[in-house]
Amino acid sequence: MGMATEAKFHVLAVDDSVIDRKLIERLLKTSSYQVTAVDSGSKALEFLGLNNNEDEQRNSIPSSVSPEEHQDVDVNLIITDYCMPGMTGYDLLRKIKESSSFKDIPVVIMSSENIPSRINRCLEDGAEEFFLKPVQLSDVKKLGPHLMKGRSK
Repeated sequence: MGMATEAKFHVLAVDDSVIDRKLIERLLKTSSYQVTAVDSGSKALEFLGLNNNEDEQRNSIPSSVSPEEHQDVDVNLIITDYCMPGMTGYDLLRKIKESSSFKDIPVVIMSSENIPSRINRCLEDGAEEFFLKPVQLSDVKKLGPHLMKGRSK
C-alpha cells in the first residue's frame, strides 16, 4: 500500500472560502489525489517558492510550509478559485504561466459566477478548465488527462 501513495498526483487547491476549500479537498482525496490546500494566491506562490519579493523569500519561509517541503515541491496541477481577496485566481494563473519552472503545471480555475468573458480570458491565458461551483465529482474526473500532461514535462 505504501507504494501507491508514491504514485499519487499532487494537487494544490487554492480557495479563500473554508467551505469550498474543504469540499474540493474532499472531492480530490476521494479521487485518490494528494492535496495541499491553501487560502490565498500568495500562499500558493509561497508554497511553490515563487514569492514576489526575493529578500522576503530568503528570510521567511511561511510557517505553514516546512523548509523540506518548500525545497522540493512536486505539484501536478493547481486548482484555484477566481474571486479571492488580494490576488485573484487569474493573477495566480498569470504568475504561474510566466514562471519558467512552473509554466507547464496545468491550472484549473473555479468560480461561482458564470461570466463568459471571464471564462474565455482565463482559458485564453492558459487555464486548462474553468469549473463552475459547486465543483462536482464529475468535474474532478475531468482532471485526469491534464494531470498526465503535467507529469510528462
